[in-house]
Amino acid sequence: MKILVLNGPNLNLLGTREPDQYGQASLADVQALCEQTAKTLGHEVECFQSNHEGALIDKIHEAGKAHQAGLLLGAVFNPGAFTHTSVALHDAIKGTGLPVVEVHISNVHAREAFRHHSYVSPVAVGVVVGLGIQGYALAIQGLATR
Repeated sequence: MKILVLNGPNLNLLGTREPDQYGQASLADVQALCEQTAKTLGHEVECFQSNHEGALIDKIHEAGKAHQAGLLLGAVFNPGAFTHTSVALHDAIKGTGLPVVEVHISNVHAREAFRHHSYVSPVAVGVVVGLGIQGYALAIQGLATR
């Protein structure tokens, strides 16, 4: 079965953007880790990154239909800064019933106060925060075993 890995704004800059905060790994490294993790669990991944909220919402709608059809296990989602601002992403996840594990590379709770609130967490089946890119692998394992 397939697992969707969604990445929001600025995650295309991984490896060069604030490496003290986000590490040296690139988005390609994250994707390779996700593919390998899913493969060891007998699944495959589809990776998608966008800096545009609407494109992420469209992908969630599409994934919700695939999940309902039994073709998609769920999604691992790092919404980036949209975590703290997007009621629309919350509504898309809730409206489609897509199982989502929210992932953040950094510990958002140890950062600026505005990063402490997530609109995604209330509709996620789980949240992985602050474990670097390894959080993606843990999220995939969580989806695969729930």
